[in-house]
Amino acid sequence: MRETLLPLQASILYTVGMQKLKFRSAVSVAARVSVLVAGLVAVLVSGGLNTGCTFKKAEVGSKENPIKLFFVPSVDAKVIDSNSKIMQKWLEANTPYKYEIKIPQSYIAVIEAFGSKGADVAALNTSGYIKANEKYGAEARLIVIRNGKKTYQSQFIAKKGRFKNLKELEGKRVAFVDAASMSGYLLPLKMLHDAGIKLGGDPIFAMKHDNVVSMVYQGQTDAGATFYSPPDDRGIQDARHLVRTQYPDIEQKVEILQLTDEIPNDPIVFRKDLPEDVKTKITDAFLEMVKSPEGLEAFRAVYGVTGIERASDADYEPVRQLLATLTPKTESKPTSSSESKAATK
Repeated sequence: MRETLLPLQASILYTVGMQKLKFRSAVSVAARVSVLVAGLVAVLVSGGLNTGCTFKKAEVGSKENPIKLFFVPSVDAKVIDSNSKIMQKWLEANTPYKYEIKIPQSYIAVIEAFGSKGADVAALNTSGYIKANEKYGAEARLIVIRNGKKTYQSQFIAKKGRFKNLKELEGKRVAFVDAASMSGYLLPLKMLHDAGIKLGGDPIFAMKHDNVVSMVYQGQTDAGATFYSPPDDRGIQDARHLVRTQYPDIEQKVEILQLTDEIPNDPIVFRKDLPEDVKTKITDAFLEMVKSPEGLEAFRAVYGVTGIERASDADYEPVRQLLATLTPKTESKPTSSSESKAATK
């Protein structure tokens, strides 16, 4: 019996011995790793102390963290891009900040950028501001002036002689700009609802005012809705003027069917938690920029602006009341301008 147990005991002693050896080896490795990690941390901390590194995010307005300035898509992207660079250069020369210009694809993108802190300042449309304020506390500090007016209207346009009045749009296809556009959708929509007019099919969103005008001119849709500005010494200033280069006879071929009520012009909007001194400096800079020939011309090319004044959220209360009258039933599936070509002649 004793002879039988000896091999078993030897096996057990061998196994236990190997486990102890592995344990000691693991402890030794762990100890060496701990020493290496501790040394690395010491080096990093020492380096941070010696170089003054605090690992904090760069100060807003610095080269590493520039002011994110958004321009909503209202005209051709090339026009916005070239003129926004002029404004960027002027602002950088007249404020202590660096700027990064962004031109998103839609109004909604600007609104959500305020929520993610991806936008610091934006030239935003009126309805977009209301949403950005309600969702993320964005603040209107400035309002644009067009031909001496702080208000603007929308217009319905159609081929000349096609319709006699708005009532004749019953059952027709109308091109709009964007679901969040005040002048290019919401204000015209309210007028249609107040008049009891039901359009045919789903809304067509062309995404830009000049696209709407082009669609009407080319007969791709029965009518369109865009912004309206009164004419001046340069001629028409409503959305039709945006395509005069492509269509020199636009005034003879496309006419204004009807104008809507007036609402406050577009605001320049600031992120809620942007430092107050930064807001003040940029606000003052915008007011001065439009007094310079190059700044005014750049702003006019992009938004038809002839001036800027200080504003507050209270200026946009009438817009909130107007939007409150629009019911959820007004929303339906949008149709893109490319889809509408096959549906409308």
